[in-house]
Amino acid sequence: MAAPQEHDSPTEAPQPAVEEEEIKTFKDLGVTDVLCEACDQLGWAKPTKIQIEAIPLALQGRDIIGLAETGSGKTGAFALPILNALLETPQRLFALVLTPTRELAFQISEQFEALGSSIGVQSAVIVGGIDSMSQSLALAKKPHIVIATPGRLIDHLENTKGFNLRALKYLVMDEADRILNMDFETEVDKILKVIPRDRKTFLFSATMTKKVQKLQRAALKNPVKCAVSSKYQTVEKLQQYYLFIPSKFKDTYLVYILNELAGNSFMIFCSTCNNTQRTALLLRNLGFTAIPLHGQMSQSKRLGSLNKFKAKARSILLATDVASRGLDIPHVDVVVNFDIPTHSKDYIHRVGRTARAGRSGKAITFVTQYDVELFQRIEHLIGKKLPVFPTQDDEVMMLTERVTEAQRFARMELREHGEKKKRTREDAGDNDDTEGAIGVRNKVAGGKMKKRKGR
Repeated sequence: MAAPQEHDSPTEAPQPAVEEEEIKTFKDLGVTDVLCEACDQLGWAKPTKIQIEAIPLALQGRDIIGLAETGSGKTGAFALPILNALLETPQRLFALVLTPTRELAFQISEQFEALGSSIGVQSAVIVGGIDSMSQSLALAKKPHIVIATPGRLIDHLENTKGFNLRALKYLVMDEADRILNMDFETEVDKILKVIPRDRKTFLFSATMTKKVQKLQRAALKNPVKCAVSSKYQTVEKLQQYYLFIPSKFKDTYLVYILNELAGNSFMIFCSTCNNTQRTALLLRNLGFTAIPLHGQMSQSKRLGSLNKFKAKARSILLATDVASRGLDIPHVDVVVNFDIPTHSKDYIHRVGRTARAGRSGKAITFVTQYDVELFQRIEHLIGKKLPVFPTQDDEVMMLTERVTEAQRFARMELREHGEKKKRTREDAGDNDDTEGAIGVRNKVAGGKMKKRKGR
């Protein structure tokens, strides 16, 4: 191992300039045949840039800091070396993957299971919002890979008898900057105290912050830095636009864009759970198939929303920043920043939901009179001046009346939903998605009924 004074300065990975032409397959990177076959079955024809850089070094047993834009194959870059090592020395509770969001944890678990299906890899997802008893049972079976959000993992380490990570060989932190963004710093410190010092650690993130550098000094031994994009990057195939509009006409412009680009799938980002729910109801009243995804929904509903969108049963997903990171939804054609992100780095993650793995996509950001400074920060961060998205203002204004009507219905429905929640503390029906529940069909009748109730 390296001398301790080297801890804090990661060596740069040599840039594979000449070799990149020759290296084409996972086999050339040193991945075993069984896993190469699994990659073929998943349709991974050749490794991505971050995989070409990270996998050979990880197989040599080095600690890695991986910086790459979202949608660049980061999961494969840490999953393959871990499974490779697991084949050589089979052992239970072999690797721990920490992620900031629950949805990302399920997605990483799917990739591990798909890659390791032929060798019988078992993984457990340990996240909040799901019954912890069933998770304790899953941990009692001692899976090979544990994928967890830090809070719930600490809970199990403290309260689940017989569960510890003393034999752990690999620690991965995916989206490390987000894990550390205030929320989870103390939890991560606790976890680092209870796992062995003699382990391999991989840090992956799309953006590198001072906190990540601090963590790297604490957790990594003489790491190698694999940077595929040193500047904050958005993918080349992404067409980015902005719209400068008065805030009172935001809803109208959103409806106009959904009509203009009809036939595409959309992901619309709002800043609050309430706004997400309101906009979803508004669009549904206008006949769009929209579903919300936010932190106040129960975990099963969140996954349900996500699956409906993935299966193309719904074409519009409205989300808070819960969904802006790491979620690989193959067919998002357009990302709309309905509310501009307050942290400019979140912009990179949001628009990273489209134009993934070589496909093209559009991103449109709404800028109101209050958002100018935030928007300039984003432009400064990505080093680009964005063009205006072309709109026909007179056509937009023709929609105002219908949109105002729908806004009124949405407000009434939200108020009613809030009252129902107060009345019955448990979940009030499946009010989140079914069009029958809050739908186009009973809109008018529903409106009359509500007025009568109001009297």
